[in-house]
Amino acid sequence: MEIIIITGLSGAGKSQAADYFEDIGYYCIDNMPPSLIKSFVDLIRQGKHSIHKAAFVVDIRGGEFFDDMMASLSDLKRAGIVFRILFLDATDETLLRRFSETRRSHPLAEGTTNEEAITEERRKLEPIRRVSDFMLDTSELNNSGLAEALRRLLTEGGEGDSYKIVIQSFGYKYGIPKDADIVLDMRFIPNPFYVDSLRKLTGNSKKVRDYILRAPEVKSFIDEVFRMMGALKPAYLREGKHGISIAFGCTGGQHRSVAIANIMHERLKAKGEDAVLKHRDI
Repeated sequence: MEIIIITGLSGAGKSQAADYFEDIGYYCIDNMPPSLIKSFVDLIRQGKHSIHKAAFVVDIRGGEFFDDMMASLSDLKRAGIVFRILFLDATDETLLRRFSETRRSHPLAEGTTNEEAITEERRKLEPIRRVSDFMLDTSELNNSGLAEALRRLLTEGGEGDSYKIVIQSFGYKYGIPKDADIVLDMRFIPNPFYVDSLRKLTGNSKKVRDYILRAPEVKSFIDEVFRMMGALKPAYLREGKHGISIAFGCTGGQHRSVAIANIMHERLKAKGEDAVLKHRDI
């Protein structure tokens, strides 16, 4: 089981980091009491849940629970639980600006200033900072920059490039899928609906598929879309987006869109991509 413990300064981007880990398939829990991590892992090890990767955000918000952090980490090691610690940091000036922009107070700022609270938090976090596996200064990073920095950090350990492609077919007469990133219109292809022997079939039929592929522009269209998908993947990952949904539409969502979605899904799977297929209106 892959376990990442996310900690660091308040305002340094821990919530955004948790969003990143969730996007690449981690089960994430925010504000986790350190003493409960072992109990959670033991529960998973009983085999009732199929969780293979987990990320826990542990920070000063835990109050008294956080004071047990170092002891809890020692308990995990004694139990043979392998984990890595990601520590997020930023300059005092950056943290103060972020608190000002969001109009929020530091968790330790009750009865004191944000500046004094940051100083106190650094003191409390120093022991865990010294034992962290990864340290990242987010002072100059926006959300996409943070995602890219995390991807680079984790890629060194063989992780971080999880990318899911959703391929779906639909019928325009029933509306465009709201979750689609890219919508492509298949109504330029001759319609099998007007062929008596094909009307009652769907794009899952070899007869319909062969009919659609007779049009010379169809194969070149598929090749171009396939190349586009390959070119987009590194750009999306760089911007912190770990998946894309591409929808192929025709009039009723029965013939042309289904066949093209099937072909695209097959080619992506053959390339080793994590691709899933949905036929919305078939």
